[in-house]
Amino acid sequence: MTPKQSAQTMKPATAAKKLGVYLPATPQEFQEGTVTRAQLEELEKNPPEWLADLRRNGPHPRPVVAGRLGVSISGLTRGGLTEPLTTEEIDALRQDPPAWLATEREVQKKVRVEEERLAAARTKKG
Repeated sequence: MTPKQSAQTMKPATAAKKLGVYLPATPQEFQEGTVTRAQLEELEKNPPEWLADLRRNGPHPRPVVAGRLGVSISGLTRGGLTEPLTTEEIDALRQDPPAWLATEREVQKKVRVEEERLAAARTKKG
């Protein structure tokens, strides 16, 4: 990179999303700064303790919560979950799933089956 080129940066919210962490739970310096692509790569390769802890224990952003529960983000909303959850809270839901969670998992399963069917149909045509 020449001195005139500047490193491409992203807002903390974008970096947190790419890292799969809940922005308000990150350190203040992370929330207030910008992150270069090189810094993001370094965080992914060698996560500092705060990042490893957030990924392990949460609180987790909704996309991560949805993925760990096997439902869509919309399914979380329909189930009344609008806030981030910790790993402990997610595990508790998995161990004793409420009725809405079982329903949303079935919905998600049907969506995946339909997506696979459509992909196979496209492949067959192509």
